[in-house]
Amino acid sequence: QVQLVESGGGLVHTGGSLRLSCAASGRTFSSYTMGWFRQAPGNEREFLAAITWSGGNTYYKSSVKGRFTISRDNAKNTLFLQMNSLKPEDTAVYYCAAHSGGSYYDSLSYNFWGQGTQVTVSS
Repeated sequence: QVQLVESGGGLVHTGGSLRLSCAASGRTFSSYTMGWFRQAPGNEREFLAAITWSGGNTYYKSSVKGRFTISRDNAKNTLFLQMNSLKPEDTAVYYCAAHSGGSYYDSLSYNFWGQGTQVTVSS
């Protein structure tokens, strides 16, 4: 089992940047593929990015590729999401999650979730 805690959200202007962190407890973090999702009010939770256990492979939602970068530090049990060129439509609660099997792009494939961190982008 792994427990996840996100941080780094906040209020930023259009075009700004934020770096989200996801601190994991437990000794098995390095064995998990990890993902970032977000959920805006009235919307379903959507996939943003995933990174395999070694960091050797990454996967992105097409609309954030080139703006968002997922990375991890297994020695520090931490997952990151660097977000640049933020837009008002990026406003949402952002979640990190540990993958349990199946498609990386499907939230149902993840069994451990953090509580989320709010990101608000003002125009």
